Amino acid sequence: MRLRREIGMFAIGGVLGLVVDAGTVQALVVWGGWNPYLARVLSFLLAATVTWAWNRRHTFAHRDSGHSAAAEWLHWLALMGVGACVNYAIYAALLLAFEPLRRWPALPAAAGSAVAALVNFSTARGVLFRRPKRAV
Repeated sequence: MRLRREIGMFAIGGVLGLVVDAGTVQALVVWGGWNPYLARVLSFLLAATVTWAWNRRHTFAHRDSGHSAAAEWLHWLALMGVGACVNYAIYAALLLAFEPLRRWPALPAAAGSAVAALVNFSTARGVLFRRPKRAV
């Protein structure tokens, strides 16, 4: 039952992160004239920060990373980097394969995020938040 709840809460956090990621990359490309590849780096960092905050407070509230908040955030970014590589590879491949998507980078961003979510949940739960919190 707890695993199912974690998956559900992780999915909610993922949707929040996707909104930040896709919204940021879309705004930077369309309104800011940014290169869609560089815009994705900033949008990922913002989205990863949002998902970290959500997941530490909600999804894995009953688990402990054993790190200070700053160290936990850095560890989160490092672990999510694996998922980000998967995510970015899909994003870039779709942009390269389908030129019309360059005007709508939010769509390949969403596709990359969906695949990377599996990797991200596994590393977040199995590596960073693997220990139950101790009762105080």
